[in-house]
Amino acid sequence: MCGIIGIVGDEPVADRLIDGLKRMEYRGYDSAGICTISNGRLVRRRAEGKLANLVDVVSQDPAGGNIGIAHTRWATHGAPTTTNAHPHATEHVALVHNGIIENFKPLRKELLDDGRRLESETDSEVVAHLVSREIENGASPQDAVKTVLPRLRGAFALAIAFRDHPDLLIGARLGSPLVVGYGEGETFLGSDALALAPLTQEIAYLEEGDWAVITCDGATIYDSEHVEVDRSISTSGASAASVEKGNYRHYMQKEIFEQPTVVAQTLSSYLRLSDNSIAMPQFDIDLSAVGRITIVACGTSFYAAMVAKYWFEQFARVPVDVDVASEFRYREPVLEEGGLALFISQSGETADTLAALRHCKVNGQIIGAVVNVPTSSMAREADLLLPTHAGPEIGVASTKAFACQLAVLAALAAHLAVKKGRMSREEEQEVVAHLLEAPAALNAALDHDDDIAAMAHLIAPARDVLYLGRGPDFPLALEGALKLKEISYIHAEGYASGEMKHGPIALIDEHVPVIVIAPSGPLFEKTVSNMQEVQARGGKIVLISDAEGLEEAGDGCMATIEMPKVHPLIAPLVYAVPVQLLAYHTACVKGTDVDQPRNLAKSVTVE
Repeated sequence: MCGIIGIVGDEPVADRLIDGLKRMEYRGYDSAGICTISNGRLVRRRAEGKLANLVDVVSQDPAGGNIGIAHTRWATHGAPTTTNAHPHATEHVALVHNGIIENFKPLRKELLDDGRRLESETDSEVVAHLVSREIENGASPQDAVKTVLPRLRGAFALAIAFRDHPDLLIGARLGSPLVVGYGEGETFLGSDALALAPLTQEIAYLEEGDWAVITCDGATIYDSEHVEVDRSISTSGASAASVEKGNYRHYMQKEIFEQPTVVAQTLSSYLRLSDNSIAMPQFDIDLSAVGRITIVACGTSFYAAMVAKYWFEQFARVPVDVDVASEFRYREPVLEEGGLALFISQSGETADTLAALRHCKVNGQIIGAVVNVPTSSMAREADLLLPTHAGPEIGVASTKAFACQLAVLAALAAHLAVKKGRMSREEEQEVVAHLLEAPAALNAALDHDDDIAAMAHLIAPARDVLYLGRGPDFPLALEGALKLKEISYIHAEGYASGEMKHGPIALIDEHVPVIVIAPSGPLFEKTVSNMQEVQARGGKIVLISDAEGLEEAGDGCMATIEMPKVHPLIAPLVYAVPVQLLAYHTACVKGTDVDQPRNLAKSVTVE
């Protein structure tokens, strides 16, 4: 979603603002802009499209000044045009905004009735005019913001500059993340610590409803009741080097190849090698009493949840409901008192998932959060924090975060089984042994990258692609289809293999490639039967299996992808690799923007 950065310093800020925006390109955007204060003027520069366009604008028409705000916009209200790009400004105020102002229409009408002229179609510009009107009526910046914030409904992170106060910025958050960074004689605002990594490692996270006045000397933070508060300052650990591509062509490619390392890092936090046992983080929760689990997530994280349902029910024999976060609250779910509600999110800020978390908290659930950002809103509001250790994921299409989520969820499922007396000590040791095999198996899967790249040209011409899988491979079929859609723009669907004959088989012809995910094992024969139904109707099969499976069923396939022979527990982690690589190489053949696919945002912080 939109990226925000603000700097109050003692040297020119334009170049550093743009550098901060570059570090947030992974969030997804369609326009960008900066505004500085120079010689008593608000100096605003904006451009639609990529940041390179803004760089060209600023190089031709520089923006001086030691204070400024900047923004990458992902369009919600209004098309991605220069006019709709942030910052929005009046004569007195400039503002950038991440989120949605749900009541902007009546506020806009009020401003128009008051004779004010609005130039954009956005909800964000309304806030700039509301604050400006207070300033024009004699209010200080602090009093203006204090008056306006309670009038806003929805979600927002705001950074506001004031023409006549070139020594301060004001930031505010409700539902969208915002951090304050502390430097030597400088203070910063940012959507995340990564944006500020080259500037400072000293970070304070604003809490819900907080707003902050920042100057060169630091920050004064107020809560939603406008009472001054202290927010702890921590060392972010965000690394400038962690967002470099290195020798890889794309961030997504780099992140796919990082999976053996980051899965090993994640598992090291959940497995005790001294006795081959599961070692969960310390928490004061009696998991043995949990009678039902609700897992809520969006997108790729939702497919990780679907895989986890198999594990929790198989190992711990606990019933599991899996919900899409955007639908969860609206079906009025029945939540048993004392149930465990798990929320999975790479960013820990996904708006739909965060709203579902708060709904479950109010309804007496134990809250667990599987997140990649341990300082995120979900992490801070959880009873049970289960961090992954994937590191920054820059590619919009999630890869390594998915693998690390699966690793955490597998460990948690086994731990719950132990706590409920459903798993013996010997069985626990066996599960740990198989999980420890995952990094090497991921490396073995990556060894087939060249083979997958060589066959991508068979998929690239297709208009439609189907993915099939059974058991835990069914969510992988859904994930494979999502990856292909996200970055190659080919229409793709995932189905449970046995469901093909109940309708989707009507789509099969010689122009529709069918990707079959089928490791050898108990379900293999049934999947092969479904595959043969496809072949009998002229469908072109790409079979992903191990050597045993390929030998049994590989004849007559358009192509095959060999995976290492692995235990069923870790098969979902390993078989994620070929579907990721197939989507990646197909997108490369088509020449699409792999890391920043059209219309998508990395962290969706609006409902």
